[in-house]
Amino acid sequence: MLDDTFTLKKLEIFLAFMKAGTLADTAENLGMSTVSVHRAIHSLEESLKCSLFRQEGRLLVPLPSALVLEERVQSIVASLDDAVKVTRETAGIYSNKFKLGALYSLTLNTVPRLIAGMKLRKGDLNIELTLDSNEVLFRKLKSVELDAALVALESGFRDDDFTCLPLFNDEVLLAVPADSDLSDAEPLDLSEFREQTFVTLKKGFATSRDSYRAFERAGFEPNVVMEVSDIFSLISMVSAGVGYALLPRRVEAVFENKIRLLPLKGMEDIRQSISMVCLANRERDPRILSCIAECRAYSREL
Repeated sequence: MLDDTFTLKKLEIFLAFMKAGTLADTAENLGMSTVSVHRAIHSLEESLKCSLFRQEGRLLVPLPSALVLEERVQSIVASLDDAVKVTRETAGIYSNKFKLGALYSLTLNTVPRLIAGMKLRKGDLNIELTLDSNEVLFRKLKSVELDAALVALESGFRDDDFTCLPLFNDEVLLAVPADSDLSDAEPLDLSEFREQTFVTLKKGFATSRDSYRAFERAGFEPNVVMEVSDIFSLISMVSAGVGYALLPRRVEAVFENKIRLLPLKGMEDIRQSISMVCLANRERDPRILSCIAECRAYSREL
């Protein structure tokens, strides 16, 4: 039975000595004094209750017991290193897997650009993409199910638990079918649409939050005939004439043949701050640093 004086540190010093061959070289390699190295080896012998070396002048010559211990300990340390690596990878830390979360609407341009850039920076990075609402993405960040997420933050957002890197701001506009006869010459008054039908994203999505903020400012409760779980379905419903919707400008270029986006009077300050967010205590993770660097490059391009 081993006592409490038997430690992994002493085994590591022992292995370093067996590799270096002398106390002086071992001390230099480990940044320790020769006295500390000698004391650790002697203490290890006391813990094992057997000799590992014989003294020949100033030299310590390994006995067969030391050679056996070296062989077995090398295997144990390698297994322990592997256990630590697997544990960290399971927790999503310091592995080649990167779990990125994003809003559905950001897959149109932002997400592909960032993923391509990150793959150029770290070719061995295996990126796993999760698409969901703002609410769900934040919950997964907190539970370390995601390494980073691309979300829409409210103006003035501040939370010391998170590190946030703004990418761009996006305004919210009225989405109408592409063949609508509504004019975009002047901003529209949303209050004039109180009798119209609307389709929205389900609660928890940033665009749903901003839509209801706009409705409240316009002074009416919208007649919502359908709630959907992704922005692509929402655009299809608007295109088919099911109802109007409020959408961020970033979808316009891709779906201009299906919908038109028209400015709204007095709603200019209802904007989404698209940002990369990660846990503050994980921002030094090399994979997250790579994501931060690519997000900064993308932001500068914009």
